[in-house]
Amino acid sequence: MGKRQIGEMQPFEFVITLILAEVACLPMNDPYIPLHFGIVPIITLAFLDVVITFISRKHFGFRRMVDGSSVIVVDPNGLVYENLKKTNMSVDDVIMSARSGGYPDLKDIQYAIVEPNGKFSVIEKESDPTKPTPALRPLPILIDGKPIKENMEMAGVTDEMMNKAALGKNVRKLKDVLYMDVRQDGTVYVSPKRSKCFTGKIAIAGGKNW
Repeated sequence: MGKRQIGEMQPFEFVITLILAEVACLPMNDPYIPLHFGIVPIITLAFLDVVITFISRKHFGFRRMVDGSSVIVVDPNGLVYENLKKTNMSVDDVIMSARSGGYPDLKDIQYAIVEPNGKFSVIEKESDPTKPTPALRPLPILIDGKPIKENMEMAGVTDEMMNKAALGKNVRKLKDVLYMDVRQDGTVYVSPKRSKCFTGKIAIAGGKNW
């Protein structure tokens, strides 16, 4: 499962960890239970975790189904009621999480996001009114060679624009790109699998508010 702490595990990984501990205890506590009764399930669960992790890396939809996705609970318009219901959070939960992160006043928050691992991320408003309002950025549009269509639509990025920005500079196809994101000013960041990362610029075609 790598070097992540228990609090940073995805829900499936956390369940696997609990089951592994329970299975390992059985032959250790009871001398009449053969050792292989514990070893075989442990190997099976470990193999299952590796397989599901591999599939999740290759298929964005499957990863979202297993691990979930980030949910915005506070946006520039205030608390997002529908997303609060989706995450089963109360207003008190949001206020407490924001306060724990050092934001006691909701009016100072531009975006608050509940991550798939349960972490509460906050993007604060710009204190200087002469500066542009901060946006929810960067916005990932490609992960492990797989375009994220809903984010592309939100940012107004077309397939042609993505190919033009990502291909070249030792990158011949999108499958060779590990990660790519875009910002509201059109700046893109591309991190290929086997070559140096680079940035570029595209003309945002509109899209929804993000």
